[in-house]
Amino acid sequence: MNAPLHALTSLLQRSERAIDAVIQPIVFLGMAALIGVITLQIVSRVFFTAVGWTEEVARFLLIWITFLGATLAFQRGRHIAVSFVVDALPPRLAQLARIVAVLVALGFMIALVVIGYRYMQVQSFQRSASLRLSMTYVYAVIPFAAAIMAWYALVDVIGLIDKGPRAASTDNDDTGDPPR
Repeated sequence: MNAPLHALTSLLQRSERAIDAVIQPIVFLGMAALIGVITLQIVSRVFFTAVGWTEEVARFLLIWITFLGATLAFQRGRHIAVSFVVDALPPRLAQLARIVAVLVALGFMIALVVIGYRYMQVQSFQRSASLRLSMTYVYAVIPFAAAIMAWYALVDVIGLIDKGPRAASTDNDDTGDPPR
């Protein structure tokens, strides 16, 4: 085992956990706010005059929760994956296949950062109908979440290289934890 690489992997995984510790409560609070806003919307429509901004806030919260929740799922290895072919490969080949797969995901995330940032800039002149909020804030979650997932993918690649061929055998446990 390469000691400096292992130390780097450990440090990077701690940074992942720190990011996760920040995002998880934000997603929780976003869900609580979403429930509150939707409840207000329902109550106001039934008993009073509908509150106009609730639909917009609910939509924006759902967008942010979806993207930030996707980062949590990515970090935990909970996105859909078909791994039976990789699982059947010899350890070295399985490690290589996993590294290639994570590198493809990393490339996609980097492209999403660039495209999301451009889209955010293009929509910067637009304002939301009720709140008059710049749509830049709504679309900012795309490059933000993609950058976090790109970081997670980079940490995963380094972790797979650090573990070597034995990384293939540790991915098959039932803990639901991502491969490290």
